Amino acid sequence: MANDPKGENVDNEKPALTLPGVVEKIVKPIVPSEPEKAQIAIQGADDLYREIRVENTLENAAGEKVRLKPGAEVDVTIEAPAESVEKKPT
Repeated sequence: MANDPKGENVDNEKPALTLPGVVEKIVKPIVPSEPEKAQIAIQGADDLYREIRVENTLENAAGEKVRLKPGAEVDVTIEAPAESVEKKPT
């Protein structure tokens, strides 16, 4: 089993990339039954693909529903199972 410097098991961890982002705006739904969306600008992404929109519903540690505010700094994490990635050629 592989270990990180803290002695924790890292064999079961998914390869991941985390990028900083900022909530640019909150998009109200056209249809009232649809959820509002948070538009997030991801730093480090290509210009044409910088913004994503996700449902603006999160859950805090107490299990309460919360939402993002414009200007909020967020982290966007991309994870993949180990079998879905391959080593980059050198």
